[in-house]
Amino acid sequence: MRKELSKNYDPLTFEDRIYENWNEKGYFKPSGDKKKKPFSIVIPPPNVTGQLHMGHALDQTLQDILIRTKRMQGYDTLWVPGTDHAGIATQIKVEENLRVNEGLTRYDLGREKFLERVWEWKNMYGGRIINQLKKLGSSCDWSRERFTMDEGCSRAVKEVFVNLYNKGLIYRGFRIINWCPNCRTALSDAEVEYTEQAGNFWHVRYPVKDSSEFVTVATTRPETMLGDTAVAVHPEDERYAHLVGKTLVLPLVGREIPVVADEYVERDFGTGCVKITPAHDPNDFEVGKRHDLAVIKVMNDDGSISEAYGGTYSGLDRYEARKRIVKDLEEGGYLVKVEPCSHNVGTCYRCKTTVEPITSDQWFVKMAPLAKPALEAVKCGDIKFEPERFTKIYTNWMENCHDWCISRQLWWGHRIPAYYCDACGEMTVAKEDVPTCPKCGSATRREEDVLDTWFSSALWPFSTMGWPDKTEDLERFYPTSVLVTGYDIIFFWVSRMIFSGLEHIGEKPFSTVLIHGLVRDAQGRKMSKSLGNGIDPLKIIDQYGADALRFALATGNAPGNDMRFSDEKIESARNFANKLWNASRFVLMNLTEDDETLLTFPKESELAPEDKWILSAFNKLAKTVNDNIENYEIGIALGEIYSFTWDTFCDWYIEMTKSRTYLGDTPEALTAKRVLVFVLSGILKLLHPYMPFITEEIYQALPHTSESIMIADYPAFDPALVFDKEEDEIRRIIGCIVAIRQRRTEMNIAPSKKAKLFVVTKYPETFKSAGKMLEKLASVSELHIVDAYEGDDAVSIATDSGNLYIPLADVIDFEKERARLTAESEKNEGEIARLEKKLSNEGFVAKAPAAVVEAERAKLKKYLEVRESIKEALAKLK
Repeated sequence: MRKELSKNYDPLTFEDRIYENWNEKGYFKPSGDKKKKPFSIVIPPPNVTGQLHMGHALDQTLQDILIRTKRMQGYDTLWVPGTDHAGIATQIKVEENLRVNEGLTRYDLGREKFLERVWEWKNMYGGRIINQLKKLGSSCDWSRERFTMDEGCSRAVKEVFVNLYNKGLIYRGFRIINWCPNCRTALSDAEVEYTEQAGNFWHVRYPVKDSSEFVTVATTRPETMLGDTAVAVHPEDERYAHLVGKTLVLPLVGREIPVVADEYVERDFGTGCVKITPAHDPNDFEVGKRHDLAVIKVMNDDGSISEAYGGTYSGLDRYEARKRIVKDLEEGGYLVKVEPCSHNVGTCYRCKTTVEPITSDQWFVKMAPLAKPALEAVKCGDIKFEPERFTKIYTNWMENCHDWCISRQLWWGHRIPAYYCDACGEMTVAKEDVPTCPKCGSATRREEDVLDTWFSSALWPFSTMGWPDKTEDLERFYPTSVLVTGYDIIFFWVSRMIFSGLEHIGEKPFSTVLIHGLVRDAQGRKMSKSLGNGIDPLKIIDQYGADALRFALATGNAPGNDMRFSDEKIESARNFANKLWNASRFVLMNLTEDDETLLTFPKESELAPEDKWILSAFNKLAKTVNDNIENYEIGIALGEIYSFTWDTFCDWYIEMTKSRTYLGDTPEALTAKRVLVFVLSGILKLLHPYMPFITEEIYQALPHTSESIMIADYPAFDPALVFDKEEDEIRRIIGCIVAIRQRRTEMNIAPSKKAKLFVVTKYPETFKSAGKMLEKLASVSELHIVDAYEGDDAVSIATDSGNLYIPLADVIDFEKERARLTAESEKNEGEIARLEKKLSNEGFVAKAPAAVVEAERAKLKKYLEVRESIKEALAKLK
C-alpha cells in the first residue's frame, strides 16, 4: 500500500526519523565502487566545544548541496567530518569555568590535572556541535569523524614538525612577535585584526647630553619609551647630521641612548626623528639589529610594566602607566604637544584585546621556501578560487607573508616535540619522547609551548585520510575536490593547507576553493552579541525545519558575497515547502494505479501538447541546474528550481491536467498521471540536495524505483525530451490566459462569469487545440477563431500571439453596471465639490501647512481623474 502524506506539512515529525534511516543504511559512506569517479570534501572543522551559528549553517549547507548532488550524479563521494581542538578558545572556556565555579586557576591544578579537565570538557561538550550538524542534515561519513588532537592527527603533526625542522624550515629564534596580554600567548600575523582607532601623537623632547639642544620625537605609545635604546634620523637629513653619534638622555629614565643614522626613517614625516624601542616594535627591532642596540623589554605577559625595569611605573597596567608617564612628562617640561590622530591598531582575533609587539623566544616556520610553490599552484591554475577575485587576496598575502610564529604559551594543544638538556645545552627535536639527552645522558625537559591551532588544521586534508601512512582513502580521495570556506580564513587556513599539501604530499590539497561570504542580518549588519542581532539556527530548525533553513541560506547565494538573512526569507522558504507538500498531496490523491503502471513512461504519441511542454521545460531546467551547480552558482540553480516548481508545475501544469486526471480509467488520464509522477519525481531529485528531508518524505510516498532519493539518479538533460514546438505553443496560450485574467481582474469580473472569446491570430491550430484549457483557465464559454472581429462592443486584448476580443454583453449586466457607475459618479462629484470649496478658501490655503494643502490638491486631482474614467465607462455602455 502506498504511503500517505499527512494533511499538513510538519517537518518535526519526520526529519530526525529520515536522518537516522539514512545513517543506518550507510548512504553517507563512499560506495566502494572503484569504477565511479571520486569526489571528496573535508569539512572545515568547527571548534570542538563550539555551538552551531549561522556561519556554520551556511558553510555546511553549501557543502551538503555539493556532496548530495555529486552522490546522485554517480560519483563515489566522501565528506570527512571532524572538529578542531581550538587551543585558545577551548582553554579560555575551561579556565573561565574553573574560575567561576571553583575559584581556581590552571596553575593551581598544574598542567597534567588541568589537561585532564580540558579532556573532560571536550568529552562532555564535544559531541554537541556534531549532533547539531546532523540536525541540519549534513551527510558526512560519521564513521570517519576526526579530531585534530586524536592519535592519528597528532602523529601527523609530529611527523610534519620534525620533517620541517630537519629541513631547516622550522627554527627557534628571538624575534619580535605579536602578543595578546589577555590570552597571554603569541599570535601569528594572520591572527591579528587591524581596526581604525582614535589616538594621540605625543610629541616629546629628548635632551642632548651636555647641551642645551634637544630632539623631538612623536609616539602613539608613550609607555614604550621606557625601553628606548636610541633615536634614529635619516643619514642624509642635514638637520641632524651633527647629532649622529652623540648621546641623548632618555626623559624620566635618565638612560643615555645614542643618535643613529638609518634609512628606515622618513625625513618628511613628523620631525624626522624616530624613537627606537627594539623590544616593542617590529621595525625598531630591525633597526636595533643593524646598530647592535640593546633590547629592553619593559612589559610583562599581562601587559603590565615589568618589575625588572625597576622604575616607578613597575606593576602598573600599560594604559595606567601611559597616563602617569604623560603626566610626568608634562610636569618635567618634556611634553611639547598632544596631537589627536586616527591609526590602525592590531587586536587579537579571539578576544579583541590590543596586541603588544614584544621580543620573545618563539618557534617559527620559514615561509619563503614554502610560499613559492603555493603561489605557483594558484598562478598556473592548478588550484582555482571561486570567485576568481579572491586569487588576488591569496597571492598578495603569500607574496608578503613573514615567517609564521607557531608557538603558543598555552597548555591545551599539540605540545612542541623539542627536548632541552640543561646539563649540556643540547636541544633535540624528535617524533618519539626523548627522556634523556642523546649527547650527555642527562634528564631532559620538554618544551612547554604548544603549536598554533592552525598548524594541525593545515594538515587536515591529508591527516584525516591516514597520512603519514599510505592508506586507501589517501590514494582514492586525495587531493580533495573542493574546499568550501569563508573569505575570512583565506590567510589562517587556506594558504597553509596549500603549502602543507604541496610540501608533505607533493600534491595540491584540493582543486577548487569555493569562497562564501558572511551571513548578515536583514539590515546588512554583521551578527554580533553587542548588537543582539544574532540568529540561532537551531531555533529556526525547531520552528520551521532544517529544509526551510537550508533553502533560505541557499536562496540568492552568490559565491564570495555576503548574504542577508531575514524573517521574510525563512517564511518564504516555509511557504515553498507548503506549496510543494500540497501539490504532492494533490498528485498522490489521484494515483489509483500500481507503481509499475505509473512509472512506465508514455509513448510520444500519447502525450498531449501540455505534457510535451512540461517535459521539455523540465528537461531544460535539469540542464540549467546541472550547469549552475557545476559552476558553483548554487543560488541561481535553486532560483530556477523554485520558479519552475511554483509557477510552471504547480500553477500551470497541475491546473491544465486536472480535467484529464478526473476522467477515470482512460488513456488520457493515465498519461497525465504518468507525466505528473515523472516531473514531480524529477523536481524532488533536483531539489533534494537543497531540501533533503521533505524531498525524501514525498519521494517515498510517490511511485519510485530507488530505495532512497539520496541514491537516485540526478536528472540530466535528455535530447529525446526536447519539444520546442509544443513549448512555443503552450507559452502562447499561457500568455493569452494571463492577459485575459489581468483584464478581467481590472474590470472586477468574477472568475465564475464565463464569456465567449474571439481570436484573430496567425496560430489558429494552436488555439483550436487549447480550447478546453482556455475554457477551464480563462473562463471561456465558447472559442471562435476569426479572420477579423467586427464591432466595438468588446474588450480588446493585444498579445504577441494575436488579438483577443471578449463581448462586453457576456461579462457585464449593462443596467446594473450603469447604476453602479452612476452611484459612484455621484459620490465622486460630492468629494470634488467638497475639495474645491476647501481649496477656494483663502484662509485655509494661507494658514494650513504647505504639506496639508498639497495633499488636498493631490486628492482633488485624483477625483477629477476618476470623473473622466467614469464618464468614459458610461459612454461605452450607451
